Amino acid sequence: MTKKQKKMTGRIVVAGMLFIALQFAPLEGAWKLGASLGIYLIVAYDVLIKSAKGILAGQLLDENFLMAVASLGAFALGVCDGSNDFNEAIAVILFYQTGELFQSCAVSKSRRSITALMDIRPDYAHVERDGQLSTVSPDDVPIGSIIVVQPGEKVPLDGIAEQSDSALDTSALTGESVPRAVHPGEEVMSGCINMRSPLRIRTTREFGESTVTKILQLMQEATSRKSKSEQFITKFARIYTPIVCGAALLLALLPPVVLLVMGHPAEWTTWLYRALIFLVISCPCALVLSIPLSFFAGIGGAGRAGILIKGSHFMETLAQAQVAVFDKTGTLTRGVFEVVAAHHSPYSLQDLLQLAAAAESSSSHPIGTSLRQACQQALPLSDIANTQELQGLGVIATVKNLRVAVGNEKLMEQEGAEALPCHCVGTIVHIAIDHRYAGHILISDSLKETSARALAELKAMGIRKTVMLTGDNQRTAEAVACELALDEVHCELLPAHKVAEVEQLMRSNIGHLFFVGDGVNDAPVLARADVGIAMGGLGSDAAIEAADVVIMDDDPARIPLAMRIARKCMRIVRQNITFALTAKFTCLILGALGLANMWFAIFADAGVLILCVLNSIRAMYGK
Repeated sequence: MTKKQKKMTGRIVVAGMLFIALQFAPLEGAWKLGASLGIYLIVAYDVLIKSAKGILAGQLLDENFLMAVASLGAFALGVCDGSNDFNEAIAVILFYQTGELFQSCAVSKSRRSITALMDIRPDYAHVERDGQLSTVSPDDVPIGSIIVVQPGEKVPLDGIAEQSDSALDTSALTGESVPRAVHPGEEVMSGCINMRSPLRIRTTREFGESTVTKILQLMQEATSRKSKSEQFITKFARIYTPIVCGAALLLALLPPVVLLVMGHPAEWTTWLYRALIFLVISCPCALVLSIPLSFFAGIGGAGRAGILIKGSHFMETLAQAQVAVFDKTGTLTRGVFEVVAAHHSPYSLQDLLQLAAAAESSSSHPIGTSLRQACQQALPLSDIANTQELQGLGVIATVKNLRVAVGNEKLMEQEGAEALPCHCVGTIVHIAIDHRYAGHILISDSLKETSARALAELKAMGIRKTVMLTGDNQRTAEAVACELALDEVHCELLPAHKVAEVEQLMRSNIGHLFFVGDGVNDAPVLARADVGIAMGGLGSDAAIEAADVVIMDDDPARIPLAMRIARKCMRIVRQNITFALTAKFTCLILGALGLANMWFAIFADAGVLILCVLNSIRAMYGK
């Protein structure tokens, strides 16, 4: 509980105890009025101040103004009718402030949930220089430095592990409770906790570009993007509040005037009392506060599960999605390629691998990595020049004064080299040297363990169509699609073709579409889809910028989990809207007819708010 919340709790408790004591105190007249006003001011002074500021700023019709008018009006009624009954005036503001406290605590709880997730920001880094360790701020560590992370410490920067094995607690990043083993040469993300032995890491990013910084920025931006439901409630409140204020004014003035015209007693006090009840009931805070809180809690709950959702708008769209579109490599498959066979002539296998690995020396694509790993003896960089990476085709480079083209059949056509067919299932990398076909290398990639289960869950959840878009050859793509029981597969696609396929699916009016990619080559499609989901894309700037949802690890099983969280959040939002509006309008009618007193009005305002807030925080605990 924050200092402000503790102070508010203290005021409510003190005012409540004095209010109870007042019921037994033998006070009458001015003494009772003074005591009641004192109790009232203890709990209501901030509402009166906010209301006054709103009046000065020209913003009359907010909940503070409504509560101030209703409660002070109840005091005036107690004086005018001579009853000296000020209990309702105090109770209105007391219960209103209790509801506000509940809402504030719920927001803090949700914010603490996100803060706990964000408690991954490291405070320092141990930098190794000349065999000595010095402790510095992570901001001051340049790329290429050697840092040492002791057991129990957070990894301060992204990098590559060197010379030692350890285990990392990645739960703050991915929601995965099982420690991940890390070996020399493997990538390490900042924000993880080293668990076993001292870990030496060579940094690959500055702190401002590291994983932990990107996550912090994402979570800070997430709550600033409003969903359609939030926008509707905001607009509704702006229209609704003036209408009910006008209706309350008419309720206070019109019936007495009509009664006077008809020759009956005006009963001004009765109708003013009903108008005040009408004002208390009409306060829209249950809607205005609980709907954003539901989305805020949902975003926090998703973050705890290793899913970053950039805003409530994307959560709302994801909950309504009917079409799931996937990239293949690195999304449904592991993206870890291994050379399993080669057909070559007239070059030897080792020479062919050496030339291909040299051409791919600067490529970040998984295929290039697998070729470099398979090559037993890499050529020096001085033998490589004029490297060109052709998106969706492959790579062309000058290696030992030879023009080496490494890529797919389309690249071979462009080079004027006729590619030989391969009957094996896998990714085929064709090689041409000086525009002559030199052979091809067969590379295999295995499915992720959870891909089939994730797709089955999505279909069970009502996803109407599953589609795979890949630049791979038809045989490989169809084999993967058959194994995963996908509805459609489109192969041999360039990034622009993937965008066109997604746009065609979006025009088919099946429903909202989400695209899942690995965040390296799929940025255009991620940006174009209704919801773009980046898998394991935390290391990719393109994924962070283009995607609307980021899965902190590369587990496909988190996609149906993200949908379940989004759908639960939307159910809670709809429940709150339905319950609050039904309760409000029912109580407004009863109040206008004189069938509801001020205590009933208090429930219709503070009670509905508390119930909606309690319902909203359930969004934090998606299973």
